[in-house]
Amino acid sequence: MESAFKKILDEYNQITLEMSSGGFDMAKLGKRHAELSSVVDKIKNYESKIKELSNNQNLLNDADPEIKSMALDEGRRLESEISDLRSEIEDALLPKDPNNDKNCIVEIRAGAGGDESTLFAAELFRAYGKFAEENKFKPYIVSSSQSEAGGFKEVIFEIKGKGGLEGPYSKFKYESGVHRVQRVPDTEKSGRVHTSTVTVAVLPELEEKDYSIDPKDLKMEATTSSGHGGQSVNTTYSAIRILHIPTGITAQCQDERSQAQNREKALAVIRSRVAAHYQEIEDKKIRSMTKGQIGTGDRSEKIRTYNFPQDRVTDHRINQNFNQINLIMEGKFASITEALQKADLEAKKEALKK
Repeated sequence: MESAFKKILDEYNQITLEMSSGGFDMAKLGKRHAELSSVVDKIKNYESKIKELSNNQNLLNDADPEIKSMALDEGRRLESEISDLRSEIEDALLPKDPNNDKNCIVEIRAGAGGDESTLFAAELFRAYGKFAEENKFKPYIVSSSQSEAGGFKEVIFEIKGKGGLEGPYSKFKYESGVHRVQRVPDTEKSGRVHTSTVTVAVLPELEEKDYSIDPKDLKMEATTSSGHGGQSVNTTYSAIRILHIPTGITAQCQDERSQAQNREKALAVIRSRVAAHYQEIEDKKIRSMTKGQIGTGDRSEKIRTYNFPQDRVTDHRINQNFNQINLIMEGKFASITEALQKADLEAKKEALKK
């Protein structure tokens, strides 16, 4: 493992040198430099502790029993710190998700359960918005379709951050899958608990430089925006619908006032959906070979149950319960996200051992 530490230090020093001489791709170099910076500090601290421990060994043979005892205590302390640092460095060297720094597109759709499902879709949308804001991110609606009950049949929105190693996708990617809600609907007179579902898909928002689509593969049309119940809400053709001809995947945006803005957002959605479609094909080829990550993509996977009568949220991927459901629905997802990130890290470690 020490050879891996040396490679990291060598790469960091090389990047620092290239940046000081005006490297050809400063943005790329800067990003990698920032990624390595914290782990380099840990490696240097680790090497310093190793030297301290080596020097401490000489005191173990001292004729003075008091000095020898102090050296033993110091040695135990240093060994513990070295072990912790080594573990932290090994964690930092695990493969990173290349999309962690990206913005994301979240798609929420009502599933089984009729009106109750659409109402929960709206509540989940609101909770995600609050969670985004707690992380200094901003949500922007791309398109939505309301139900008669006032919920959402479907709502698609972007979450944008200010850059950095932990972008919106790193926080929201674990939300993809089926969310099940169990509670007594307001309209239920007998007090019977109903079960309904909502599906969530979280896609990294890719720029054209990340994933390009041949314009000849896209069919684009402008329409009038439609509102509640499908009626036209304006008379200008500002809404944009895009079809990716090879896959049949579509995207549309009607939330912005101008056609150009709607076109930009629809293109971002279609780019992410098409990339995810082809990535899923690749993932299926290797899924049977490795279990190296917590589920973050399969939309048919039941990932979580929100049981309101029992004040409990259960994440089925890690088989862990979380209480205070009302706080969670106010956007307090941090404890769930952190538990999933920890489990994901452990799964990757296990996968590397095989």
